[in-house]
Amino acid sequence: MKDFKNKTVIITGASSGIGRACAEEFAARGANIVLAARKYASLCELGVELEEKYQIKTKSIQCDVSKEEDCRNLIEQTLLEFSGIDVLINNAGISMRALFKDLDLQVLKTLMDVNFWGTVYCSKYAMSSLLASKGSLVGVSSIAGYRGLPGRTGYSASKFAMNGFMESLRVENLKTGLHVMLACPGFTASNIRNTALDTRGKQQGETNMDEGKMMSAEEVAQRIVDGVFKRKRSLIMTSQGKMAVFMNKFFPGWVDKQVFKLFAKEKNPLIK
Repeated sequence: MKDFKNKTVIITGASSGIGRACAEEFAARGANIVLAARKYASLCELGVELEEKYQIKTKSIQCDVSKEEDCRNLIEQTLLEFSGIDVLINNAGISMRALFKDLDLQVLKTLMDVNFWGTVYCSKYAMSSLLASKGSLVGVSSIAGYRGLPGRTGYSASKFAMNGFMESLRVENLKTGLHVMLACPGFTASNIRNTALDTRGKQQGETNMDEGKMMSAEEVAQRIVDGVFKRKRSLIMTSQGKMAVFMNKFFPGWVDKQVFKLFAKEKNPLIK
């Protein structure tokens, strides 16, 4: 399929996981890809690989989305290289695993800076071009943006904030032609748990969950790209996630207990 032929797609957090898989999927469908992340060398390697494999154009830009100037530069460099922006995938994100009572508050600030403010900065500077192209603005959120999760206070807070921001933008742009989509994967096999921050803001290093039972990043990417093509409003990608969102509306106390039971089964659980 070449349903994104000659379209320009920006993907933050593109060096690994869902972001890297999205880059591959969009490239396979003919899009030119702007790869953004902090790991510049990894982006350049991926860019060369995508160009050779799919005969598309790429541009790699080092970007820490928690820094407003990096986000401004990302958009400016994209517009210098390409004629406009058709899709912005706000994917860059970081997680955490720590009880709030034990937490250094800087951890929460870091998560908000990356997950929420990174989305705000990139969206702000890309907005005029996206409006001109009647393009797609995507936020890669989480079920944690609908349902608070234990040991993930900062992560849930940042994703709740992202969800509210994106929903507000969708309503503001009902008549402009801008497509706004929230993509909420379930637990996905990626390195996000390995890089999750602990009580002191250090990467925990080892995942505490069974990655083999999770969605693959490639499956998530395919659903996101299909959702952009079909201009979906939101994507909740697992039956478990759909059930959690639905039941939380009507039986939140029951969901509290189920979430507690689930996270009490983690390896080295934080709650017991």
